[in-house]
Amino acid sequence: MAAGPSMPTAGDRPGTPIRLHLLGGFRLLHSNAPVVVPRGLQRVLALVGLRPGTTRSHLAGLLWPDTPEERALSSLRTALWRLRQDPYCPLHTSGDTLRLGPAVHVDVDALVGMAARVRDGDDPNTAAAVLAKGRHDLLPGWYDDWVLAERERLRQLRLHMLEELADHYLTAGRHGEALEAALEALSAEPLRETPHRLVVRIHLAEGNAFEAVHAFYVYRDLLRRELRLEPSATMTALLDDTLRPIRQASRDPRGRQQPPTPRVTRTDMDVTGR
Repeated sequence: MAAGPSMPTAGDRPGTPIRLHLLGGFRLLHSNAPVVVPRGLQRVLALVGLRPGTTRSHLAGLLWPDTPEERALSSLRTALWRLRQDPYCPLHTSGDTLRLGPAVHVDVDALVGMAARVRDGDDPNTAAAVLAKGRHDLLPGWYDDWVLAERERLRQLRLHMLEELADHYLTAGRHGEALEAALEALSAEPLRETPHRLVVRIHLAEGNAFEAVHAFYVYRDLLRRELRLEPSATMTALLDDTLRPIRQASRDPRGRQQPPTPRVTRTDMDVTGR
């Protein structure tokens, strides 16, 4: 590893914060100055950052999965030796386990911590900065099995956090912020029904029936086109009250359907004229 030209030595500022960024790509910063880390050593630091307290044997098996255990452990020993030659190495060892030093701040930890606070019902007002970071995938361009598993875990974590934020804001009557969080989740996973349901609920809470019905049809058409599926009964039930007058208008006083008016069914929720 090598520091940028303005990088101070490790002993100049004891306790200087080190930041490890894994969302959107690998970056290691020492006092806001970049530290150049070879790709092979990046994998070691990234994995230890994602799984603190990992044992050497487990770490070696994840990093060199197709290599015999002894060779994998030998490769790990070489990587650790190379890391220790650099004064900016943030690794700490304790017996057979490895972890990052206490001065290291990992962006993934901030995202996970915020998700826990949102889940526990804490004030979501401080979520904006972390949500913006979460828009970036974990280590894009890396295809190790452990990276793919962690990437999907964080993606699901962020989706649930966005949905919980939207629900918190909706309950508080903060419809604009609720819609922003729901649309952010929808953008991250367009085929996921939960954020579409939230969008419909938010429009209904604001009294915007047209927007609610339009949002339903956008999702229904997308689902039909991409997966040949229909929205769930939970989704269609959201619009029962909105569509009831249309159903009633399509029938004559004796309860028989008038021939010129197409019947609106719960299955496809087709509104007259659509």
